[in-house]
Amino acid sequence: MIDFRYHIVSLISVFLALAVGIVLGAGPLKNTIDQSLTDQVEQLRGEKGTLRDERDQARRGLADEKAFVDYAAAELLADRLTGHRVAIINLAKVPDETSRAVEARLRQAGADVTGQVTLTETWTDTTSAAYRKQLAGTLSQHLHPAPTDATTDVILATSLVQALTGADPDDPRRFSDSASQLLGILTTSDLALVTKSGDLEVTADAIVVISPPSKGGAPAAGVVKARIAVVAAAQAGSQGAVLVDGPRGKASLVDAVLADPALKGKVTTVSGIAATSAQVTVPMALAAQLGGIVDHYGSGDDEKVLPPTVRPEPETEVEG
Repeated sequence: MIDFRYHIVSLISVFLALAVGIVLGAGPLKNTIDQSLTDQVEQLRGEKGTLRDERDQARRGLADEKAFVDYAAAELLADRLTGHRVAIINLAKVPDETSRAVEARLRQAGADVTGQVTLTETWTDTTSAAYRKQLAGTLSQHLHPAPTDATTDVILATSLVQALTGADPDDPRRFSDSASQLLGILTTSDLALVTKSGDLEVTADAIVVISPPSKGGAPAAGVVKARIAVVAAAQAGSQGAVLVDGPRGKASLVDAVLADPALKGKVTTVSGIAATSAQVTVPMALAAQLGGIVDHYGSGDDEKVLPPTVRPEPETEVEG
């Protein structure tokens, strides 16, 4: 059993060690300790300066790369989409700089951007499932052609695409009555499924679909299914469609498309849209898609860096 004398000895040892440390620190070891600390501070300052120089150099490199891509884009995109009318579908709210950049590059390629639409939360919100099903019944009456044995997701997606591309038989640039009715139903109510921006005064013959950035993880399976339905409908209901997304990964809709053998062979994709090079790739990829070349562009697996040079001739008529 430990007695009181043991505690006394332990306390004396602690105080003796503390006293020895103070004496040594203030005496023989003081200069050594001070010099060691000074050397460490100088080393950290040097490392900080090196890191700052590397950061500044990387920033200059990125700025130079962007300037080069911007300069080259004029020649790369010249007349790629002249004569084509392109609508943009945002699968949810996307950063303004992303949608503006994509639209600007499409216009630089000669496309007439007819406008943009954005899917609201009602499109995928689980609490609105009954409402969407009821609305699908109304929308299906205005579809020409209407999909057979279609799910609610497919009917909604088909309705949106026909609302953007459905043309009057006598004027391929003017919306058909059914297309106007579909857009009105989708955009007009307290639970509107779609918001619109831009003119939307003429029909589109091609569509760019922009996937929103991930918010802390992969979206729910039902959300992915609904968005994939829009991508598939955009390709089926237009002359050509391109899916635009952020980085590859679990939350990437491009990954979901590449995992679907049927869709992979039909829909062109572009990933990494935050990069200027990817934004320039979008109209090039769409032109290739309109020319019958389906592929996937980016820096990930199963992706190519650059689309081929294609300048597809616009068709004189658009099916309604």
